[in-house]
Amino acid sequence: MPSVAATAAPETAPRAAEVAAAPGSDWLHVSGNQIVDAAGNPVWLTGANWFGFNASERVFHGLWSANITDITRSMAQRGINIVRVPISTQLLLEWKNGQATAPNVNTYANPELAGKNSLEIFEFWLQLCETYGIKVLLDVHSAEADNSGHIHPVWYKGTVTPELYYQAWEWAATRWKTNDTVVAFDLKNEPHGTPNDTVRAKWDGSTDVDNWKNTAETAAKRILAINPDVLVLVEGIETYPREGETWNSPNTDPDLSPNYYNNWWGGNLRGVKDHPINLGANQDQLVYSPHDYGPLVYNQPWFDKPFDKASLTNDVWRPNWFYLHENGTAPLLIGEWGGRLGQDARQDKWMTALRDLIVENKLHQTFWVLNPNSGDTGGLLLDDWKTWDEQKYALLKPALWQYSGKFVGLDHQVPLGGTGSTTGISLAQRYSDGGGGTDTVAPTAPGQPAASAITGTGVTLTWAAATDNVGVTAYDVLRGSTVIATVSGTTYAVTGLTPSTAYTFSVRARDAAGNVSAASAARSVTTTTGGGNTSQGCSATYKTTSSWTGGFQAEVAVRNTGTTAGTRWTVTWTYPGGTTVGSLWNGVLTTPAVTVRNADHNGALAAGASTSFGLVGSGPAATPADVSCTLS
Repeated sequence: MPSVAATAAPETAPRAAEVAAAPGSDWLHVSGNQIVDAAGNPVWLTGANWFGFNASERVFHGLWSANITDITRSMAQRGINIVRVPISTQLLLEWKNGQATAPNVNTYANPELAGKNSLEIFEFWLQLCETYGIKVLLDVHSAEADNSGHIHPVWYKGTVTPELYYQAWEWAATRWKTNDTVVAFDLKNEPHGTPNDTVRAKWDGSTDVDNWKNTAETAAKRILAINPDVLVLVEGIETYPREGETWNSPNTDPDLSPNYYNNWWGGNLRGVKDHPINLGANQDQLVYSPHDYGPLVYNQPWFDKPFDKASLTNDVWRPNWFYLHENGTAPLLIGEWGGRLGQDARQDKWMTALRDLIVENKLHQTFWVLNPNSGDTGGLLLDDWKTWDEQKYALLKPALWQYSGKFVGLDHQVPLGGTGSTTGISLAQRYSDGGGGTDTVAPTAPGQPAASAITGTGVTLTWAAATDNVGVTAYDVLRGSTVIATVSGTTYAVTGLTPSTAYTFSVRARDAAGNVSAASAARSVTTTTGGGNTSQGCSATYKTTSSWTGGFQAEVAVRNTGTTAGTRWTVTWTYPGGTTVGSLWNGVLTTPAVTVRNADHNGALAAGASTSFGLVGSGPAATPADVSCTLS
């Protein structure tokens, strides 16, 4: 969560148990990478966040001026079919212990809330959501009721112990066990921290108190023992050890983190690959939920170089969380994304790219945020809490579930917007004979890829298009069983390969409904022994950026000075005696004396393009006189 105000997939056949579910049940379940209703119909959770219950006010922000019914109705009429509600463990425990207090609400604007305490207001709002066909996702945002509580990296703090955290969730599961308006629990907002921090969240196979994976698994099992029908969302963490490193590896500079992969708070789900959440018989209630933001929230390193949707997917989203959707591991719900528009072209480009990824893959999402008083993102509402920011809403609207020109809700009986709504329909209407059926036809398998332009480091793949009853929207390119790219066309240039190495590639097709074809016949390719054309121009500029007694930090800029693109670079130099490289990032150290080649993500350099890598050295700082570079 950014700061608040400065003042305060393939569709599957239904399971027998689902088909036999009680009429009118709106509980949701997981099938592969999709969320489905009780009859096995795929649904799309598309909503927004509304904060305040997590903060010291202990109630939705905005009720100091606007009416709770008007805001809720407006969200429903504009296609918000689920609302993520941040709350604190402290407030849940107060409710559990009968200590709910009356918050400060403008009862002139909200006469329906007069005399109600915070729990009564929340449950009055749940009734409003039922009236307007909205579902609710409850999110433990912080341990304490604190406007800045999300900054604390873990789920325990002060008097809020890990056991009380579990008990708070158990109370919530019991309280709303029979209320299918509350369909999902987000276990903890943005666990984070780096190895340098005194308190941090990690992800591994241990039962340590700071292991978020074990905590989430424990909380989920205790919740699902009470209500096996509620969806459980597990967010990621901030950092994860690189290959060959452990949680005990040093991390001397959290901005550089040569031993760790860094991402947004809650956005790093790399650990699932090594240590997946295991809920046993209730695995079909698990949803992973990353967060992602643009440069106006924080200028991450990937925003400092040219980027687009493809590079963000390949460099950031896929390795951190999108692979879980592509591999069919579990559904994804992007719990927070958003920000201001019209202030930074990079911000607008990022937000549009992520919106398009969400739409193309029907990823579930809750936009951050409704509140205009979110300090570094702004909101969907303007400062009067009544008027919508139409520019921001226009960007969001394609990522809201729509069918035949109307918004689709998650309630089987109540249309989104309420009885008589002119803008929304119910799930029953969506899947009735008159509402149109669901597309369950997968595309045909694409043709076997042909290989051309084979070099020591790359190959170009081309394949015959697949066919589909509605239309193919994208192709996954697989190296072995791993998706390495998702493209809209029928060709892809693979880079970053190793000379004299055998690889196997295949492709599969996707359609707009999320159906995925069988993989094409595989193509085996062996890269050449050389690195291709080595006559291209290349320059490397070495710069010492800081130094101290016994060590230093340096950066090397690599630039393609030729007229043709390259796919692989190598930089060499010689240090004086006593000076060595201690750690290095955005490159691979191949010989200590010193030879550095590109990392997998930055080997390709178009003519005139540049990249860089950094290092921490031991010994006297020295600028080598013999820095050389080759590009192939």
